[in-house]
Amino acid sequence: MFTGLIEGLGELLERKPTPSGFRVRIGTSMTPELSAGDSLAVNGVCLTVVKKTQRTFAVDVSPETLRRTSLETLAIGSLVNLERPMRLQDRLGGHLVTGHVDGIAKIASIAKQGEFTIITFAIPPSLSSLLVAKGSVAVDGISLTVNACLKNRFSVAIIPFTLQHTNLRARRVGDKVNIEADLIGKYVQSFMRQRG
Repeated sequence: MFTGLIEGLGELLERKPTPSGFRVRIGTSMTPELSAGDSLAVNGVCLTVVKKTQRTFAVDVSPETLRRTSLETLAIGSLVNLERPMRLQDRLGGHLVTGHVDGIAKIASIAKQGEFTIITFAIPPSLSSLLVAKGSVAVDGISLTVNACLKNRFSVAIIPFTLQHTNLRARRVGDKVNIEADLIGKYVQSFMRQRG
């Protein structure tokens, strides 16, 4: 379980095909805090560290993860958001994030509004019913508040600190991002469908 509060950034250094997926190597200053077998959210995707060096770590990405996330679309050199799992005694500063991506969105627009950056995402219809204005959403693993919901779109307001300390600073219109809807909302929707 994660909080959506990004601890650091990494750089995608290598992506090698394996018999059934990919092995991805990422460079980061966070490697001293990692061990083989650790879970780690990479752009909001819960992965397992399989190997590490002094400045890099590797994770294996399954075919299912490739189908459901934007990891396959990242270019070598791309910045990725990194977060270690929360500990039970930690404060929950963001919201509950599982690292299980619900779908992929595309950045539709980026606009400045004073010191804030407003980003609008185009989403598939399957995600629209999971998002509500003022609700929580994880975008590439970042815990954010939904500003507005329109048909198959939603927007968020990014504060300068978040822009500076996450991969959003390098994102452009047309880029694909991982979306995880609020866990509580997903349970409520599932419960309501079962009752109806």
